[in-house]
Amino acid sequence: MLINTFCHVPGIGIRNERRLWERGILSWEDYLSMSANLQNRPCNPTSVAHIERSVIQLNASNPAFFSRSLPAGECWRLFAQFRSSTAYLDIETNGAAGVKGYITAITLYDGAKVYNYVKGRNLNNFKEDIKRYRVLVTYNGRCFDVPFIEKDFNIRLPQAHIDLRYILKDLGFTGGLKGCERQFGIDRKELNGVDGYFAVLLWYDFKKNKNEKALDTLLAYNAQDVVNLEPLMVAAYNLKLKSTPFHTSHLLPAPPSPELTFKADTETINRIRHANRKFYPEVCGQPLG
Repeated sequence: MLINTFCHVPGIGIRNERRLWERGILSWEDYLSMSANLQNRPCNPTSVAHIERSVIQLNASNPAFFSRSLPAGECWRLFAQFRSSTAYLDIETNGAAGVKGYITAITLYDGAKVYNYVKGRNLNNFKEDIKRYRVLVTYNGRCFDVPFIEKDFNIRLPQAHIDLRYILKDLGFTGGLKGCERQFGIDRKELNGVDGYFAVLLWYDFKKNKNEKALDTLLAYNAQDVVNLEPLMVAAYNLKLKSTPFHTSHLLPAPPSPELTFKADTETINRIRHANRKFYPEVCGQPLG
């Protein structure tokens, strides 16, 4: 889709991009070919230069160039071209704000392998591992995950960023990550009903009681937050294509589900739910397993 995109070019925008498509100018190659014929020059030399630069930046595998140029809400167009260098990302924290807040776990998924990072064990490895990727896909990561990571690690994440929260909202899907998952038929099974606050409880159960099953459950939950981003990204990409001339030629197939290392422990979930039943009254006395 990126090579069919013109809205990132100064002076063109969304409306003129559609006019170009209607004229049969469907790709950068079409645009540059038309521009070579002075009698059919579709736009000014500045636009031609920007498209020529776009070709160079795409060949250099530089998605940051496009994320800076694309209008708000159009970064989904990066996905197909840079999928092989994309990381899906989510963090868990201790639930505190400000200086008392810290990251407890991070899960990273690149479409092939799931990487887990835990505070006190291997969390610092994340700083090097994330450098392998050029695009980040998150849900609400622009407001939460990325700023938290940059604060906690004292680093900057320079990658192009696709935040699914805003793309899905534009498509009419709201209700948070879990709500969007349900609307797309994604089932978390034994982790249904486990939320961000519960993840905090799992962390403290692990720290206080040395309960490795609580940590395993936390990491299983965090992994679900991450691996489910890929099918949501693919679905959103395909839905966005419907408003373009490429809604049949550019469709992406649904991705396979990865094998996950960590499994949720239903006994731990039920015990913590019961101990905190004032926050989860709807399941009090109802085992999850």
